[in-house]
Amino acid sequence: MPTPSRQIRAAHTDDSITVYQAFSPEIAEPAAATGRFPEAFKRERMTWIKPSFLWMMHRSDWARSAGQERVLAITIRREGFEWALANSALSAYDSRMHRSRDHWRSEVRQHPVRVQWDPERNLALQPLPWRSLQVGLRGEAVRRYLDEWITAIEDVTGLADRVRRERDPGLLPAERPYALPDDLAERIGADRSGPAVA
Repeated sequence: MPTPSRQIRAAHTDDSITVYQAFSPEIAEPAAATGRFPEAFKRERMTWIKPSFLWMMHRSDWARSAGQERVLAITIRREGFEWALANSALSAYDSRMHRSRDHWRSEVRQHPVRVQWDPERNLALQPLPWRSLQVGLRGEAVRRYLDEWITAIEDVTGLADRVRRERDPGLLPAERPYALPDDLAERIGADRSGPAVA
């Protein structure tokens, strides 16, 4: 069966989903050590979480970009992730989903979360025909993320470097489809692909 164009694929359990972010050591090292982000993390800024390990590798150039030298795997509660999707707006106007540009602008103003679909990446970080979800949090969503949703933080920079060097798909985190209720799939423009089960 072909991979749906817009489908969330992630490492997840019945209760949690793993997302990725990359930071400087100043933020990442205490976060991984304590399971909580330090005061150096700027809560007032939008922060983007990514369910795709390889998209994070693309974004951070395998943890070699300035300010992104450490990659974190962050386990968050499913109910938090789905709250984010329920309170999201697409980051760009889409005529298939919005009545008008004014309707889209209103959605953006009213919701503290942005979502966008970018081309997924392969082991060479080349774009694939299907998309990967990125989720931008600001305001209330950042507060909930930092204070309520996170259950574990792991530094996976070593894994990133090993995957870059060996190009072994067997090293990649096991990411599988994350099924959504129809209302959430519709809100974020995801393809519907069966019942909402884990």
